[in-house]
Order: sequence, then structure tokens, then C-alpha cells
Amino acid sequence: MALILVIEDEPDLVLGLRRNLEAEGFRVLHALDGAHGLELAIKETPDCVILDWMLPKLDGLEVCRRLRAAGRRVPVLMLTARGQEVVKVVGLEVGADDYVVKPFGVRELVARVKALLRRATGGVVRAEKLQVGAWEIDCARFEARRGAESRSLSRYEVELLALLARRPGEAVGRQEILNQVWGMDASPTDRTIDNYVVKLRRTLEEDPKRPRYLLTVHGIGYKLVP
Repeated sequence: MALILVIEDEPDLVLGLRRNLEAEGFRVLHALDGAHGLELAIKETPDCVILDWMLPKLDGLEVCRRLRAAGRRVPVLMLTARGQEVVKVVGLEVGADDYVVKPFGVRELVARVKALLRRATGGVVRAEKLQVGAWEIDCARFEARRGAESRSLSRYEVELLALLARRPGEAVGRQEILNQVWGMDASPTDRTIDNYVVKLRRTLEEDPKRPRYLLTVHGIGYKLVP
């Protein structure tokens, strides 16, 4: 039975999330501030973390940043307020795996949690290592390495690269990417893919604005050039 940690400072929202997650068979822990949430995330090793951005003591971005710095690869679903596009992108950059915009439907959130758990236990990753330009992608460790340099990757970044790497030079459609990486029962958007591609380009490309390896195929999707 998967353990879900909810780090959220709105008691009514926490109560609703707990009831719905437990109804789906999950065990649930919760924390009302970022400092306590970070402590529980490290001590209790949950299977998934639902993390609000606006929190007392430590905000959600800092909690996520510290989790990743501590080497914890637990899937993180970040909650953001409507219109906080910059926060969403920054959240992905510090290691969040996905986000949901408030107000959200509970069914959508539960579907995304299930998709994160499915990715954590299976997903589309097959190869242990991939090569993108000068970078070697260690799929098991969620890292990109170039010589002595190392950069952390999120699970979805690795899944996306692995999907494209299986079909080098071939355009993969957006809907296929959504289905294969995020899952049929999740509800991401095309913008979700774009955010991850932007982050990957910042990590792997010498000039992210003029990419050589992770290319856009207009009207279709993306391709990875060997």
C-alpha cells in the first residue's frame, strides 16, 4: 500500500485529500508547514509527495530543492495557484515531477498521483544509459553526466528522453508522448511537455535557444537527433 505525504497548510484541503486518497487505498501522512514536511519526507520515505508551493517556514520550492539535494528521488506533485506560470517552471527546474493548478478536481489529482507511482515502478525507461551529445544520461540515477560535471534530472525528463531515444531522428507526436510518459489516465497538457523540453534543453544543449539534439517538429511533436 503506497504512502502519500501531503504537505499543505490548508486544513480543509488536507482533510479532503486524506479522505479521497484513503478511499483509493493509499496510506496518508500530512504536514502543515514546509519544515515538518521536509522532515517527514526524509524520515518516512513516502512513495509520493503532494507539495503546496505557498507554505510557512519553508516554501514548496525550497522543500523540493532540499529533497533533491539530499538524494531523494520520491515523485513530487506540486500544487500551485492559477496564473503562477513562472512558479510552475521553476518548480520543474528544482525537481518537481508534475504540478496541479488550484482549484483542482480531486479525480484529476488522484489520477496524477497514480501516474507518478506508475512511472516510479515501471514507466517507459528500458535502457540504463543514454547519450545526448556530450552528456551521458544515467537512467537509474536520474543524472546527466559530462566528464566531472553532474546534473540531476526528474523522472519525467528521463522518461521523455528514453521514449525519444528509442526512435532516434523520428518525430514523436505530442499525444503519444503524453500517453507513454504521463499515462492515459493523467491530465497533463501540451504545455506540460513544453516545460520539460525547455528544462532539458537548458541542461543538455550548449545553446538552448538553438538546440542541436532535442528538436521541435512543428505540428507534430519532438525528436531526438543522435
